[in-house]
Amino acid sequence: MELKELVLNGSAGRSDILIGRGLLDVAAERCLSVFAPSRVHIVTDSNVAPLYLQRLKNEFTLPVSITVLPAGEEHKRLSAVEGIYHDLLEAGMTRKDLVIALGGGVVGDITGFAAATYLRGVPLCQIPTTLLAQVDSSVGGKTGVDLPEGKNLVGAFYQPRLVLIDPDLLSTLSAGIYADGMAEVIKYGCIANRKILDMISGGDVCEIVYECVKIKRDVVQEDEHDMGLRMILNFGHTIGHACEKLENYVGLTHGQAVAVGMVAAMRLSNALGAPEDLTGPLTACLKECGLPVELRHGREEIYHALLSDKKKFGSVVNFILVRDFGRADIVPIEAERLHQLLMEI
Repeated sequence: MELKELVLNGSAGRSDILIGRGLLDVAAERCLSVFAPSRVHIVTDSNVAPLYLQRLKNEFTLPVSITVLPAGEEHKRLSAVEGIYHDLLEAGMTRKDLVIALGGGVVGDITGFAAATYLRGVPLCQIPTTLLAQVDSSVGGKTGVDLPEGKNLVGAFYQPRLVLIDPDLLSTLSAGIYADGMAEVIKYGCIANRKILDMISGGDVCEIVYECVKIKRDVVQEDEHDMGLRMILNFGHTIGHACEKLENYVGLTHGQAVAVGMVAAMRLSNALGAPEDLTGPLTACLKECGLPVELRHGREEIYHALLSDKKKFGSVVNFILVRDFGRADIVPIEAERLHQLLMEI
């Protein structure tokens, strides 16, 4: 098996990230080389369970308990975390035992938060099954759930000790879910490595995943708790999250929201005097991947929705702008100025 390895050194310890085809079939072996549990609890969702749950469970000779969450961002709520707590208690899980998140970004976020807070922290392994989770959300330790007021407003920074990324799992994704992940891939090309944008049309998915994860590893190691550089990973997300909220987390997928958010952010860059208009190339790239590029809501609605976003500090919103592919800037914009700019894009 050809394996790519990355190590993320976080404030609470290291996170080993392995990328390779066929990793799911040796997941138990990999887990038991890192952890020493007496039992394992797997959290997955109703989409992933029929595909991969039994296959993973059968690898372990230890007792394995399971939580199957309903699939969908609309279920990323505190009630889901509480359900996991009850299942962990019923299974007799202790602080030395292992929790595995098997699924996409929603499963990873919910399970990560449960692992961070159950008994004040239990060992965690992430096994992401979607492109979005493989290139982005499974790495870096951001966990959390949504509130009616906005996305990811409750959460914790909690690094998984182990991340097992098997690109073979992407073969079962629908075109729409795969496109969702491409939004985050394009984001990485915009903010840090423009070569990724060239890899999209014909690059090997293992290499694409590796390049994206390497960027995230580097950024998180420098700014684990999102107080400076890590904010660049939010390119497209401020307006994107507002759009998701306006659609009650069911009308737009996360990737679709990020796509329209990136285009809007690029237009903001132009309004603030970018030396070159990159909206056209970005739009073409997103369309090629089957992603939307136009906002579906009024600018006034979007403005009021994004004001509740956690990236707002007082009267200032930190916006991520791209003036040249491969480089991002963190630009504080006064709320009233942002209001004016949104009316113009």
